[in-house]
Amino acid sequence: MAPGLLSALPPRVFAAGEPVAYAALRLGYGLTLVTHGVPKLFGLPHGSMADPMAGSTRLIDTVLGLPFAPQIAMAIAVLEGVGGAMLAAGLATRMLALAFAVQMVAICLALGPTYPWIDRGIEYPIILGLVGAAVAMRGGGRFSLDRMISNRS
Repeated sequence: MAPGLLSALPPRVFAAGEPVAYAALRLGYGLTLVTHGVPKLFGLPHGSMADPMAGSTRLIDTVLGLPFAPQIAMAIAVLEGVGGAMLAAGLATRMLALAFAVQMVAICLALGPTYPWIDRGIEYPIILGLVGAAVAMRGGGRFSLDRMISNRS
């Protein structure tokens, strides 16, 4: 059996590309979260949701039964909008990624046990939560503001 093209490449090729790939993952993750927070913060529609802030508030209130639903929804919107942008830039990476991982666990509890995302299930939050946990463990990486700040001090 002939080896695949990728297995024929020397390991140093992958090692050299890893910091760039990780930065792209962190950037894409953060920007994905921004796309959920900005519509809530500015009263814009998001996909099929005409008012995502109202939807979030309703989910927090009626499904999770938590008090202060509007305040929690606003905190989540700020976390997603501002925190997502900070995460994309690699600023306060570990703390924000952990917060997003915890948020995704809460979303899974609220939406479960349905799995397929198309049915408002937990498929998408599981992946986002796992990425958040991995980024929290790894930190900002070579191409992050966290790294730039730590190199200056």
